[in-house]
Amino acid sequence: MEETNSKNFIERIIDQDLADGTYTKVVTRFPPEPNGYLHIGHAKSILLNYGTAQKYHGDFHLRFDDTNPTKEDTEYVDSIVKDVEWLGAKYVGGVRFASNYFDQMYEIAEKLIQKGKAYVDDLTPEQMREYRGTLTEPGKESPNRNRPIEESLDLFRRMKAGEFEDGALVLRAKIDMTSPNMNMRDPILYRVAHQHHQNTGDKWCIYPMYDFAHPIEDAIEGVTHSLCTLEFEDHRPLYNWVVREAEFPNPPKQIEFAKMYVTNVITGKRYIKRLVEQGVVDGWDDPRLVTIAALRRRGFTPESLHKFMEITGVSKSNSSVDYALLEYCIRDDLKPKAPRIMAVLDPIKLIIDNYPEDQVEYMDAKVNVENPDLGMKKIPFERELYIERNDFMIDPPKKYYRMFVGNEVRLMNAYFVRCSGYETDEDGNVTVVHGTYDPETRNGSGFKGRKVKGTIHWIPVHHCIDAEVRLYENLVDEEKGVYNEDGSVNLNPHSLTIKEHCFVEETVRANKPGDQFQFVRNGYYNIDPKDTTDDHLVFNRICELKSSFKLPKK
Repeated sequence: MEETNSKNFIERIIDQDLADGTYTKVVTRFPPEPNGYLHIGHAKSILLNYGTAQKYHGDFHLRFDDTNPTKEDTEYVDSIVKDVEWLGAKYVGGVRFASNYFDQMYEIAEKLIQKGKAYVDDLTPEQMREYRGTLTEPGKESPNRNRPIEESLDLFRRMKAGEFEDGALVLRAKIDMTSPNMNMRDPILYRVAHQHHQNTGDKWCIYPMYDFAHPIEDAIEGVTHSLCTLEFEDHRPLYNWVVREAEFPNPPKQIEFAKMYVTNVITGKRYIKRLVEQGVVDGWDDPRLVTIAALRRRGFTPESLHKFMEITGVSKSNSSVDYALLEYCIRDDLKPKAPRIMAVLDPIKLIIDNYPEDQVEYMDAKVNVENPDLGMKKIPFERELYIERNDFMIDPPKKYYRMFVGNEVRLMNAYFVRCSGYETDEDGNVTVVHGTYDPETRNGSGFKGRKVKGTIHWIPVHHCIDAEVRLYENLVDEEKGVYNEDGSVNLNPHSLTIKEHCFVEETVRANKPGDQFQFVRNGYYNIDPKDTTDDHLVFNRICELKSSFKLPKK
């Protein structure tokens, strides 16, 4: 009983269908239209459809709903395949395309005409809108609705042969012009469009509408449960009408779930496309976006997105999720497995005056202090080091335990160092900090003679890598909301800060683009896979180290 109660509403429907013998094997699908890059909302659909199939030992299909050649591109096809595979959703039967079924869709359209369930109409778009009625008033029938079957069949075949211009004729279903559901008022099934198609080339000059094509694709492929978002709920009667009138013996069942909205992010394709075209962002994979490509480039992991979707769950009512939850999930994933390295983003030099000038010794450090299985590493230590500028103050406030003249701190994994002085430029800016070290306090030596309250990190000046570090904030100005009244985006002017000449450990030479790290005392970062070159290392901040966010109580 507990297992049943813990299942979501989709799983309970599937359980009943299997128990009734309606289906013997569960088949789900993810059916993107290749007209843009996928975003985090699509990730939920992918993982829900794939996870459901997996749970029931069924099959998961990846199929492109490529019925609108005016907006589609092979670039989007390639990016979507990459996203689905990166998320770990394993699809069977290869990549599928709705356009592979165009011949069968055409045959079904002719069948509907012959059954008296569809007709060719020559009303103009304006007339069609007028005849359609409103939400409170029924529509009225087209003068062509009772056109003889043979005449509609002849016109439809001539549409296919290319005799008519775009928009001249359409094929419509004959359902009910008085239906309270606008989708059932004789919807268009086919339109004339002399457009080159990314998969079928110039074979077709008529193309099926999505609401006609989609249920047929599902039925042809043997999909049992067509999981889609709530905006398709009003389309379900048409979905059922199509598979019933096409006389599929074991038709699929459409089930709707709520979309996932994430606070203060941009997911609308037309908005993202505009930002890309205007150069506001660095392409569809700009790390400030929440396209799957952007999240991957920024350093999010498939596991973190799986956890995010698991926590947010599946429901029938729309709601918003705090972006901070997404950051919680990536922190939770990286904490035990990301190597911890020292990196100085705003460097000033520390000179240890009593340390031998030509000496270099290697300090032992854990790769990840919380995961001993990742082992140890060696870090070079020398007389001249870089430290963070805010780890030294001339006039420190109370409870400031880092470097100031006379104070002693621990250099992480190394020695105690007492600050003895500093140098400034002619404007009074600190350029160099001086200190002395105590050889007896070496890390790992067991020294217990005294304690210090502050520990700071450092980088050896002559054994480090110069890097560019990109600090990201939300692309949207959170105080103003996402969109203005005119539809433009409220952009955060501080969404990207580029810091050049930062210094990181030499140990990262062994890593590759895309690898993630924890910069100690700072945050989680990855090596940018797009702009990093052999002689120019670029890091993206994934998220800061800490957050006030806490998981909501169940």
